Amino acid sequence: MHLQVADQLPRPSKDPKGLADIGKWMCAADLVHTIHGAEQQSQAQMQQQGVTVETSRDMHDAALAAMIFSHLPPVRLSCIRSLVGPAYLGPCLHPDCKEPSCEGNRLSIMSESPLLMRISLPHHKNARKWGKAVIEFDVPSDLAQLLHTYLGAPRKALLEHHLLIGDACPYVFMDMHGRGFVAAAVLTLYWQKWLVSRGGVPMNPSMCRQVFVDERQSDSATAGPSNQGAAVVMGHSVKQWDKWYDMQYHPRLAQNAVDGMQSWRAAMLQSHTLAAPDLTLSTALHCGHVLVSDSEESRYQSCCSDSDSDIDIELD
Repeated sequence: MHLQVADQLPRPSKDPKGLADIGKWMCAADLVHTIHGAEQQSQAQMQQQGVTVETSRDMHDAALAAMIFSHLPPVRLSCIRSLVGPAYLGPCLHPDCKEPSCEGNRLSIMSESPLLMRISLPHHKNARKWGKAVIEFDVPSDLAQLLHTYLGAPRKALLEHHLLIGDACPYVFMDMHGRGFVAAAVLTLYWQKWLVSRGGVPMNPSMCRQVFVDERQSDSATAGPSNQGAAVVMGHSVKQWDKWYDMQYHPRLAQNAVDGMQSWRAAMLQSHTLAAPDLTLSTALHCGHVLVSDSEESRYQSCCSDSDSDIDIELD
């Protein structure tokens, strides 16, 4: 009975169209515009209203969204949640780290003028597989400026509001109680609520990686980063795109093959026309009508096409 019930339940939707139909998908362009609007609004409000808890939270949320999508190939959420700020000078906070000199996943200010910020991620999902290779890159100027502004007075205002004076919270981003997003589920709910408040849909933040790969692998992809470089920032490889993130990979290959068959078929017809073979039927009896005596049956090789053995081989 439980198998019959399971057959009646809808299958999980993973392709963009299926996710869009159930309100769990935004295309890359819509996400970029939504996040860009939040960035501009938070900066304008900060200039007009000054540093308040509300304007500080808005700037925090815009900076968090900009880290998740838009300015960077989508970094793993675990790396964003564990990212510590420039002011944190303590030991690595990764629970399994045994390197005494490790500074953890860190956002650093390399230069104030001109502003240069750098992200170093020694702890990511494939760190061990990659021989402890660190994912490291300089932050784009627009994102660096947004992060630098947030890490000043706005972040301090949020810490004081939550009675966490100074840098008691070492992480760059914090929840509504002034604590780091230690649990992945907390960040997921926080992002969904924020995205809906900006006119979006309640899609998971991890889905941004699929949105990005879907755009990069599409036939209408906009000029942008190399797939290999983007995959490194995302903490995996291009091969994993096809397996985990590009849900249109197999349908796209199938459709391209079907489309390609039409030119192949046209070429075959053209070749046939040029060859002009002689299609005159032979006056000899068709092999299917040859009669064989019982004595000759053992040495006769039938020309009939659909013997039992042929059928078995073809099905296999």
